[in-house]
Amino acid sequence: MSNTAKGAARVAQDSTTFQVIARIGYVVLGVLHIVIGAIAISIATGGGGEADQGGALEQIRDNPAGVFLLWAIVIGLFALAVWQIAEAFTANDADSKKKWGHRVKFIGTAVAYLAIAATALTYALGGQSDSSESSQTFSAQLMATPGGVFLLCFVGLVVFAIGVAFVVRGFTRGFEKHLRAPSGTVRKGIVTFGVVGYVAKGVAIAVTGVLFIVAALTHDPESAGGLDAALHALAELPFGPVILWVVGAGLVLYGLFCFARARYARM
Repeated sequence: MSNTAKGAARVAQDSTTFQVIARIGYVVLGVLHIVIGAIAISIATGGGGEADQGGALEQIRDNPAGVFLLWAIVIGLFALAVWQIAEAFTANDADSKKKWGHRVKFIGTAVAYLAIAATALTYALGGQSDSSESSQTFSAQLMATPGGVFLLCFVGLVVFAIGVAFVVRGFTRGFEKHLRAPSGTVRKGIVTFGVVGYVAKGVAIAVTGVLFIVAALTHDPESAGGLDAALHALAELPFGPVILWVVGAGLVLYGLFCFARARYARM
């Protein structure tokens, strides 16, 4: 990355206004996870709904001032994505391997934020999105290409690995070093929310990866699905409603953890 680009990234990071908008990104991310978690709990108790970003955004849009909130999500997550990209290229690390690992992590997170922001923009403009249908279409198109089964397996393994990484990050409290939370009860509470939230989110993502692998091995694109399909798959397991309720509650706690990050994240 050129010195000019690095300088621009540092200017953005040093901007108080930009920091405030990026922190708002954590707030709206928290709102999304709380709504998704609430939908998952509803499914576990016999209710309906789509427990993914699309379902959460649709519920937000249907509320008073919903469109305003959707635009806040778009702007906040876009700013947070830009922040992650800037962080990827401005960190100093003498170890080149660690530096590139650092960059991949932050750029991957930025891409995820941009994807959610794009979905929110679709809803803000009056459209809608179905993550399960998109996943099935993607799986069918990929399987139709030479070596598509192996590629879809690879996609599933990558998604599964991301889920495992979330679980590990939760159990090892790897997120804690990025917080400026005060010591004592407040910090313990925030860390507890983070541990449970990361593990719950990791489980949901890992199951999504498994669905891609199953779709590849069975040559059935309809077996693939997004987060909503993964959570419904959990509900079909033995003691599934209980498991889904716990995961849903964990996603709600992850949302509350995002609120804490908006206040205490190192930026």
